[in-house]
Amino acid sequence: MHFDHNQADELTWAASAEPLVSSPESAQPEAAHLGTAHPDAPQARLHLHASFASQYLPDKRDILVYVPPGYDREAERSYPVLYLNDGQNLFDPRTSFIPGRTWQVQEHADAAVLAGEVEPLLIVGIYNTPARLSEYTHERDGKMGGGKAAQYGLTLTEEILPFIAERFRVRTDRDSTGLGGSSLGGLVTLYLGLRHAQIFGKLAVLSPSVWWNHKSILGYVNELSPQIWDRPRVWLDVGDKEGRRTLDDAEALNRRLKANRWVPGKSLHFERVHGGTHDEGSWAKRVRAMLKFLFPAADDAT
Repeated sequence: MHFDHNQADELTWAASAEPLVSSPESAQPEAAHLGTAHPDAPQARLHLHASFASQYLPDKRDILVYVPPGYDREAERSYPVLYLNDGQNLFDPRTSFIPGRTWQVQEHADAAVLAGEVEPLLIVGIYNTPARLSEYTHERDGKMGGGKAAQYGLTLTEEILPFIAERFRVRTDRDSTGLGGSSLGGLVTLYLGLRHAQIFGKLAVLSPSVWWNHKSILGYVNELSPQIWDRPRVWLDVGDKEGRRTLDDAEALNRRLKANRWVPGKSLHFERVHGGTHDEGSWAKRVRAMLKFLFPAADDAT
């Protein structure tokens, strides 16, 4: 099987995954307890829950939660929430795959919220594990393995979502709950977003690895779409410098979604990012626009 350079990067990432960053094991917190404040977080608005264990998957994972400006002052307010895969690449330059390079999620979310572009929201970064390739792929490939995304989905929907809802003031309805990721994280976002469409109403699919297992995700869109009564709102993008195969695959996915009644400008936004590459620095530049499409402030909502 031939791989382009982005596919090779995916496999390198999975093969070289390091153990989770060492952090104190948290005692089970009370319902009102937010967790351990991240040591580098301004205003202590990043909260770390270390070594989260699942009954569905063997590896523990850290969870890092961003709360928006004003969260502590507005004690009666509840918020929408976006769950993002590859959580160690989102906020903390010490834990990112390429040290020092992150999505800068806190900076972009703060700016968008304070500018009145985006509804204040929580963003939950779910760290990956050494089993990233397996957990983020929906089918087993004969040569590369994988195929544990359904179990990861149970960890997410039956364990992590309730865990967050018990500890933070989040709204749990479908329209207030999003899921997102890039690369293989984008692939598993689309898969789980369709599989659990009754839970996730917003999907952020950045530079998705459509290529996995002979592009079988395209067939999955056809298979699941007729069962979904209300299309989740999808942000889909790809950089025009990510390689011809990745670009063509994302455009094929965009066509497949439109053929299955996603409506551009309403339930679907597709963007070819000029100069966009397959890395955290490029994904960081897309965060603010993605948040504005998925979680627009009330005055901008359509």
